Parts: sequence; C-alpha cells; structure tokens
Amino acid sequence: MKSNDPAPRLYRALHAVVPPLLNALWRPSVHGAEHVPWRGPAILASNHQSVLDVVVMPAALDRPVFFLAKAEYFRGWQRRFFESAGVMPVHRDGGDAAEASLRRGQQLLDEGRLLGIYPEGTRSPDGRLYRGKTGAVRLALRTGAPIVPVATVGTREALRRRATRAPQRPVEVRFGAPLDLRRYAGREHDRFVLRSATDELMYEIMQLSGQEYVDAYAARVKSGEIRVDDGDPAELERLLDPDDLVHRKAS
Repeated sequence: MKSNDPAPRLYRALHAVVPPLLNALWRPSVHGAEHVPWRGPAILASNHQSVLDVVVMPAALDRPVFFLAKAEYFRGWQRRFFESAGVMPVHRDGGDAAEASLRRGQQLLDEGRLLGIYPEGTRSPDGRLYRGKTGAVRLALRTGAPIVPVATVGTREALRRRATRAPQRPVEVRFGAPLDLRRYAGREHDRFVLRSATDELMYEIMQLSGQEYVDAYAARVKSGEIRVDDGDPAELERLLDPDDLVHRKAS
C-alpha cells in the first residue's frame, strides 16, 4: 500500500532514488514495519550510530518521515535544502528555544505526519546506546501520538566496511511495537514521568538493537566531560542535569 501523505518535492525525488541505491550497496532488511501506522501521527524514536541512519530508516517506509535537526545546519542555501528534504530546525541550547522546537514537532504531529527523533541527541561515539533525552516522550504525551521504537543495525559498520574491507555485517531496520503511555496521560509536565517513560523507551530500543546501554548522555561523553569507562557513579551523578538529579535522589 502506497502512502498518500504529502511530502516536499525533494523528499519525493530522493525517495525514488535512494532505496535502489541502498539495496545495491548494502541490501538492508526491514523488520516490524507493520508497527508503523499507515495514517495519522507517530513518533519514530531511533538509536543513532551513523550518518546512514537518517537515510536507511526513511527508505524503509512508504510514508514520508520528517526530522528535527540542529539549527546550525540551517544557514544560507542549506536551509532551503533541508526544509525541502523534510527536515526542521531544532535549537539544542535549552530553555525557550528548545520549547519552540518542540512546538514545531507538535505542529507536524498535529498535521498527522511521521516524526523521526533520535533521543540520544547525537550519534553514539562508540556504538553503544546512550541515555535518552525526554523530547520524544514530551511530544507523545502532548499530542497523543504513539512512539514506535526503532533500531538501525549495522550502519556504523557499513561505512567502515566500505573503507577498510572489514567483514560484512547485515544492515537492518527494526521497528518495535508502539509504547503504551496511557498510564501517563495528563502528566507531561511531571519530570519523574518524563524520565521514567524515556528510560522505558531506551530499554525498548536497546532490546531491538542489542546494544550495550550507557546511563550517561552521549554529547557529554563525546565532549570529554564524562569518561564512562571510569565507572565513578558520584562523578556521573554530578554531571546529570538538575531534573535528572532530583529524580534519582527521590528514587
């Protein structure tokens, strides 16, 4: 069944060209696509291992998938390119800017679109799965849109394989059953609910991907602010954001 969802012209053009190219290079397999609704809004929350992820996952679906990307990319001609490809800017500096980005994501969901989100907020620095940010859950609770956990597998190795001729690992896209967040209805402002539901989402992604889980934010690991191999719980707790710290002490 083909989707009738409207999509930007460039997105439609890319969707006609990219899947055959991916099949020629890596032959990605798709599992669980039936969990993605044929119509209406949904959030596709995925792990993020490679630049290939943003191509491989949308190529697995007939419906167009829209993404939020960091606002630094939206300068000059790049802004028109990304918006034509179904990408919307997101400000990652917290406060009102982040809230404005959530409102734009909510607008897409209110229009009945598929919204792709990487809860880790950045690519994994080492192939492990890192702590999720709460944006996907916030949007789900605000809009009632289901969250479908997604795992891309083998994309990190795929680019390295072509560069180093390393042994082949299959590229896969795995869609899981939507999370049932009905028990959290009306509690989108409760920081404990947001953290608990996000941890639940990351667990489902971990089950799909088979990755090792690290209870720290990937961006802080990549910046050198945290060294997860040190295994110092006190240091990790000190570097968590205030809402998470309150939640941990309460629990």
